Amino acid sequence: MADSFDCDNCKESLYGRKYIQSDDSPYCIPCYDSLFSNTCDECKELIGHDARELFYEDRHYHEHCFRCFRCDRSLADEPFTCQDEALLCNDCYCNEFSSKCVACDKIVMPGTRKLEYGGSTWHEGCFICHSCEQPIGSKSFIPDKDEHYCVSCYEDKFAPRCTRCKKTLAKGGVTYRDEPWHKECFVCTSCKTQLAGQHFTTRDESPYCLKCFGSLYAKKCEACSKPITGFGGGKYISFEDRQWHQPCFTCSQCSASLVGAGFFPDGDRILCRDCNSNL
Repeated sequence: MADSFDCDNCKESLYGRKYIQSDDSPYCIPCYDSLFSNTCDECKELIGHDARELFYEDRHYHEHCFRCFRCDRSLADEPFTCQDEALLCNDCYCNEFSSKCVACDKIVMPGTRKLEYGGSTWHEGCFICHSCEQPIGSKSFIPDKDEHYCVSCYEDKFAPRCTRCKKTLAKGGVTYRDEPWHKECFVCTSCKTQLAGQHFTTRDESPYCLKCFGSLYAKKCEACSKPITGFGGGKYISFEDRQWHQPCFTCSQCSASLVGAGFFPDGDRILCRDCNSNL
């Protein structure tokens, strides 16, 4: 008598029937499907051994059940996204959840490079300088109302220009006579020393440091021969065509201060009352 060859589950003979071997045990097709097949997450029916099975995370689907929740397009060979447990094709996901580029009004596809600023979104290639129309990318930019400029274009268009060198002032600088200057351009007309943060004066609308102005234009003290500038609150005495620093205005003979006192000229000398009486 021939050996029995039965299904390991229902014990029916497998002679002349299709079967599937699993863990060294034979099963008839109905038993194999009921014992080992997964249940489709969409239609809740078993996925037979001869059906193409697709799965995502811990969910299994018939091929024809693996479809977009919105448009019902097959996702078997398409990229897709899962949103709140619902499977969506890329088009439906983008239409519902992705941002639109404010420049071209097209969808910014997931995974593509984009820029976001002020609550708006751009494709990387659509975020361009309003002036030169070159993509700004990850470079610095300056907004002006609803327009955006690369730094160089903004400076060329809006930044003030130095009165001396005519180049733009990106930051800092000084203002003289309501005109902008680079700090390094605002210098003494004579010695070229920078005047920013320093005391200075002008002659014929040209700026000078105090040292150069005193050397070039100030009158000299009759006593010490140093310039009389009057800067810094310094007081001086003037008599006829001669000038003295206040501390230098003393009697030529006894050196007594003549400030606020009577004095007598004696040629190039000036004398106090007592010295003049003794002559």
